[in-house]
Amino acid sequence: MNISRKEQRVLHVLAQGGRIRHWRDARRIVAVDCIDRDGNRLVDCDLATFDRLRRRGLIASYGGAPYVASEAGRRAVRAQPDNR
Repeated sequence: MNISRKEQRVLHVLAQGGRIRHWRDARRIVAVDCIDRDGNRLVDCDLATFDRLRRRGLIASYGGAPYVASEAGRRAVRAQPDNR
């Protein structure tokens, strides 16, 4: 699967324990914020990147919780020495 650099960065953060918080209006998600495990914000995560990752099934939210990497997302991310 072809994954852009922005998507790879977001998946790396999520694979290391990060979360994507989302805000909704009445029907759809209007804003997202990617936070790594240390509490830092990832600037590369915008709404378009979030939508592509969600459509491909690489991230998921369980029970209204923040979005995390799904099993497919953890398999799709390229191996890096700092990933757990």
